[in-house]
Amino acid sequence: MTEERGEIERRGLMLVLSSPSGAGKTTISRLLLERDKNISLSVSVTTRTKRPGEVEARDYYFVDPTEFNLMLNRQELLEHAKVFDHYYGTPKAPVEQALSAGKDVLFDIDWQGEQQLKQSARNDLASVFILPPSTGELARRLQQRAQDPADVVAARMAKAPDEISHWPEYDYIIINYDIEESVAQVQAILAAERLRRERQIGLTEFVKRLREWR
Repeated sequence: MTEERGEIERRGLMLVLSSPSGAGKTTISRLLLERDKNISLSVSVTTRTKRPGEVEARDYYFVDPTEFNLMLNRQELLEHAKVFDHYYGTPKAPVEQALSAGKDVLFDIDWQGEQQLKQSARNDLASVFILPPSTGELARRLQQRAQDPADVVAARMAKAPDEISHWPEYDYIIINYDIEESVAQVQAILAAERLRRERQIGLTEFVKRLREWR
């Protein structure tokens, strides 16, 4: 007779995906969220304007600079950064609530945000940096996106070398040759991180019961 299988209590983790603009992190994030129901996207606040197709509270919370500064002053953000003249930040309360409930949270943020999370919550963090196969492919993907005017695309390409230089600060590196392959690699990372001993907070009690068996 086999023992009935029960779930061991686990603390959730923060999975950070970063990349230069156009390298694929947004597409990888979307596919991961579709395929794994135990991870949700951390919805950031931002001072930039809404892009076509974006929805309030699903993609971002869109706020003005005054409200953003008030959130900073009230220490309501886990991390924040200025990117291309706009501010972004992660609300603290919903993330902590999810982690405490054993749910994982996905962060689509840049290296500045990753560094702040590492300083404040290293034990909860697993970070992945996504590289493009080449600068030519990066430029092609940015142009193909057709979301930004030519001057913005040029600015993103100019900023890419600095963003890429931060790759050593991450736990894992993925070169995005193929979206499906990259998603599978992120899923493998997530599966391994969920099994870390320190995240399985119910293990002590589980092992205690095993040792008491007669």
